[in-house]
Amino acid sequence: MKSTWLRRFTTATEDGPRLVCFPHAGGSATAFKDLARRLPAHVDVVSVQYPGRQDRFREEPFTDLAALAEAVAEELARELAADARPYALFGHSMGSLVAFETARLLARQGLPAPQRLFFSGRGGPNTGNDIPYHLFDDDDVLADVGRLGGTDRSMLEDPDMLELVLPALRADYRALGTYRWHAGEPLTAPVTALIGDSDPIATVQDARTWGEHTTGDFTVRVFPGGHFYLFDHLDEVATALAEGLLAEAAAS
Repeated sequence: MKSTWLRRFTTATEDGPRLVCFPHAGGSATAFKDLARRLPAHVDVVSVQYPGRQDRFREEPFTDLAALAEAVAEELARELAADARPYALFGHSMGSLVAFETARLLARQGLPAPQRLFFSGRGGPNTGNDIPYHLFDDDDVLADVGRLGGTDRSMLEDPDMLELVLPALRADYRALGTYRWHAGEPLTAPVTALIGDSDPIATVQDARTWGEHTTGDFTVRVFPGGHFYLFDHLDEVATALAEGLLAEAAAS
């Protein structure tokens, strides 16, 4: 896969579905490396690498979520043209919004719909948008990241590491704070919402609001844990994803 946007950490067969994973704010493609290795070997797991981090460190990060989704959709459209295998989208936290907006853009282009959409760690696009993330200064951003967990605290206390990660974090928080959902046609793909039962920024009820944005089947999966529950329950999350993909394969 020769793409600046997509990373693959496993080798899959050529006849399985593709699962495209969208990272959280401040996250990178490697956030899904361990999850990819727990999914069935026939699933082609690829992770989106946003600009401004890891091997794309020298690129300017996006501060507008809609523009980020447009760039990802353009890349996925090329991939779909080159490889027509069924695909699904999985986003965590901010990644859920990017995946959702990407799916809407692909639908408007008349491209094949995903087999299923997996939205994790946040409510639907019309919930949780009242926090002024775009007004956070560096201290506010770091305090919020520390509160949510999922990031090694020693990294947040290392000035050299902070110099590397702060630009992407600032950009992602600005993208979240300025994001506004615009009503439109609901998606047709089935949706699974995944949530931790003690997530400090999204409740189980918030997760249920994703059902308003699809005409397809809708399911909620609740896991023990907070905002980054998935890293503590990789096997269970992998099973939920595989079951969702299998259900759609059986229905098609």
